[in-house]
Order: sequence, then structure tokens, then C-alpha cells
Amino acid sequence: MRIVFRIVLLAVIAIVVLGFLATGCTKVSTAPDEVRLHYAGGPFEAIKFVKCVNPSSGATFLGPGDTSYSYPFGQRTFDFSGTEDSESKPISIVSKDNVEMQVAGSATFTLNTSCETLRQFHEKIGLKYRSYFEGDESSDGWRRMLNFYFKQPLDRAMDAASQEFEWKKLFNDPNVKQQWEARVGQLARQFIKETAGADYFCQPNFAGTGECGDVVLTIQKPEPPQSLIDALAAEQAAKQQNLAQQQINTKVKTEMESIKDLVAVLGPQGAILWKAIQDGRVQVVPVPQNGSLNITPQAR
Repeated sequence: MRIVFRIVLLAVIAIVVLGFLATGCTKVSTAPDEVRLHYAGGPFEAIKFVKCVNPSSGATFLGPGDTSYSYPFGQRTFDFSGTEDSESKPISIVSKDNVEMQVAGSATFTLNTSCETLRQFHEKIGLKYRSYFEGDESSDGWRRMLNFYFKQPLDRAMDAASQEFEWKKLFNDPNVKQQWEARVGQLARQFIKETAGADYFCQPNFAGTGECGDVVLTIQKPEPPQSLIDALAAEQAAKQQNLAQQQINTKVKTEMESIKDLVAVLGPQGAILWKAIQDGRVQVVPVPQNGSLNITPQAR
């Protein structure tokens, strides 16, 4: 009897599952670095938010007409280095003395995945740009979204900060670069939040709860045009040559002053003899007091 009951129960379950699937229902699950938004609704009813599906969740069944949208959970970057896989080319800035320079770098952040905030992001921004992920890969919409909400604020921040410094100091002076980086970071965080309208982009270790924190910027030294780099190198080389010549002139001047002093004390001939002795061209033989010295002329 028990065996028959189990068989009947399994058959009923199988029929229910098959019927459930036959109506167009689908099953989704989330990876450790993924969070999903589940919406219910169909062609003949309003679309309503149901729930957030957290990372590493098991199977979630979507009813007929239901949809889910995948977003990244964990650290992400906006890369503006100009490499093959980057989201953007380097950003152009203009220095205080009107020199255009290129800046490469990255912004590291975590998308705010607290459920209500992520829902707001999706409905205000994600749907417009289609920035939700497709499978394991980010979509073109994700890149377009980053270019608007990161590149434009970064561009504004870097231009505003660069107007405070001359190009040579930005390129050559580590202290000035540090001041510039701090100013860029301050303005960029302000502009990113203003552009997004809320704390959608948080510090890299944000885990969905607590304080959102700030995006982390890593920016390289501004690079001026190669012609200016070459000119600066030539200028430095000329300075080194000029310094070397100044050192030579100082040495010659010192020697001349020394010769003048010798002439004043020993007379012209005495100064010449002293110089010859110093240079080793005249051999000096010590003679004891009251001693005699025989000099034999050298045969020619």
C-alpha cells in the first residue's frame, strides 16, 4: 500500500511540474558574483517587482511573462587606459597654461546591491541603457552606462582640477601630482554622485549593507604631447651642460686668482718656477744645512 501511495505521489508531483513548465515557466539561479531582480507580469497585466535574488541562490521559478535582470555583485572597474579591454580611451585635460594632456587610469567600485537601491537603479538607469548583464558577460549597455556615469564626471573633475596647475609641474613634480590627484578625487566623487542622483556606486568592498563609501580612483601621471616631452628633455640637457660649463669657469677663475697671488708674492719668474715644481717638471733636491752641492751640467 505504501509503495502504491509513493508511486501515486511521485506521479502527481511529476504532473504538477510538467504542467508548471508547460505554462512557460522558467528556472533561474544566481552565481556568487551575481544578483537578480525578479519582475512578475505579462502581456495582459501590469509588471510588478517581486524580489531580489541574492548571490549563490538556488533555483527560482519565473512564471509566464515574468522577467529577471542580472547585475554584478562585487568589485567592478571603469578602465580608461585605452587598452583593448578597457571601457574608454584616456581622458584629455587642459592645464593652467593651456597644454592638452592625456590621463589614463581606472575607477574601482561596487554597484549598490541593497535590494531597494538596486531596484531604483534598474528602473531609473538600467532599463534606459539596458545595462544589465547577459550571461557571464557585461553588455554594451553596461559600457554605455559607465561612460555616461563615470567618464563624464571624471572628465569634468580632471579638467577643473588641472586648471589649477601648470603642465610641467603636473608632469614632473610628484608633490604637485599628489595635490592634483587629491583634488580630482574630491571633485570626481561629488560629480559621479550628482550625475547618478543617488549612492548607486560604492566603495570596492561594499557588501550591500552599511555605509556606501567612495569610489576609488587610480590615475596615472598626465602625459603631454611627445613634442613637449622632447623639448623638456632638451631643456634639461642644456641646463646640465650650462651647469657643467659654470663649474669649469669657476675652476679656471679660482686657478687664475691663485696665479695672481703667486705672482704678487714670488714675482713672475718665481711664480713660473713654483708652478713648474708643482707640476713635477723641476726636480727638487734637499740640501742639508752647511752642506755642499755640486751641479754637473747635463751633456747635450
